[in-house]
Amino acid sequence: MKKMVTVEAAPTSPGRNVPYTSLAGTFIRNGSSSSKATIFFMVCVALTTFFNLFYSPRGFGNGNQVQAPLASLMRDSRSSPLYIPAAVESYVTENAQTLGYAHSDPKFAEACAIWRSPAASTLENYQNLMAFREEVENFSKIIENFDAEIPPLMDEMRQTGGKNWANTCKALRPHPDGIEALFPSQQISKLPFNNGYVEPLLPPMRHPAFCDDVEETHIVRLDYMVHDFEAMCLSLKPHSRIVLFDLGASLKFHRGPIVQMMKMYEKFGFMFDHIYAFELTPFDPIEVYETLIPEEYFSAYHWINAGVSGDPNNRMNPLKSILKQFNQDDLIIFKLDIDTSSIEVPLAYQLLKDEATKGLVDHFYFEHHVNIKEMERWWGNSMQGSMKDSLELMGGLREKGVGAHYWI
Repeated sequence: MKKMVTVEAAPTSPGRNVPYTSLAGTFIRNGSSSSKATIFFMVCVALTTFFNLFYSPRGFGNGNQVQAPLASLMRDSRSSPLYIPAAVESYVTENAQTLGYAHSDPKFAEACAIWRSPAASTLENYQNLMAFREEVENFSKIIENFDAEIPPLMDEMRQTGGKNWANTCKALRPHPDGIEALFPSQQISKLPFNNGYVEPLLPPMRHPAFCDDVEETHIVRLDYMVHDFEAMCLSLKPHSRIVLFDLGASLKFHRGPIVQMMKMYEKFGFMFDHIYAFELTPFDPIEVYETLIPEEYFSAYHWINAGVSGDPNNRMNPLKSILKQFNQDDLIIFKLDIDTSSIEVPLAYQLLKDEATKGLVDHFYFEHHVNIKEMERWWGNSMQGSMKDSLELMGGLREKGVGAHYWI
């Protein structure tokens, strides 16, 4: 008996992610054994494989590049070109107007209501939010306690040539059955092109515990983010470089959250080949290298004590002057937090719209200062635009395969 073919589809709000039956699978399910149905099915499979291999940001690339490990190509061939948001993310984006997220006046743009009462949205959405919160708390503890000894991945790749690479990457799983096993509610989002799972995009654009007590206790927590390190590992090729762009490198701020994140990547074997750190505030270079930056990053660290530009033609725009020196086979992490909306918002939209940057950035971290009632005391006059604007921007990046996360 032939099996029904299923693929994942975006959920209908406010339900959970559910599989749907493909057209080719429907022919088979209905019992048709005609040659036309068989040919149609084979053509669908061939076209899907062709698209994923040649148009995915992690596809073959040009013929002069080193061929990717077989395990990576097999994973890409099963990938979807569609972004599949979690049900809670779909709900807030589809109902942003009703929820008040389109307001450009912070007095009315309340972000935390949906976390505090089911009456603010629906009972099902509230239950899904509570399930995600419980699961992400458990996930963060597992990541914190992850103690497998992972060697530097690129050293391993170059030494083995990518042999048995799928098993190497599997060692990065936080659960034997994969990251999705830690989220039985299915309230995590799935990037296209098999770029892995990420947390849902939700107000208040930081850890939900912030809504319990709107103080600094939870405002700087990074542990609500979901990183699929196995997927990142499978994207690597023997010639890949791992690169961090840190725009707004305020190393003293909240004991250096960017260093916390760098340590997390390092824990899973991702050692940065280049770190481009831009900071407008004058720093003593001796202090930077003697007290603020861990010694293991010295060989990779490029300290640029100057501001950046949002002008796409300005040489101080890193998307123009530096990012384009890399290629789609590199793993690029890009953090943007310079607290100047007139510069950082154009940079974010350039990343979204500029075809020249397509497929270059893998993960993007952005503290978007939009109008949020609960954040007014910290962001003040820097707030521009609405939560709805931000959800559309970050969701648009995810649709292009970029793991967009809200920074703190």
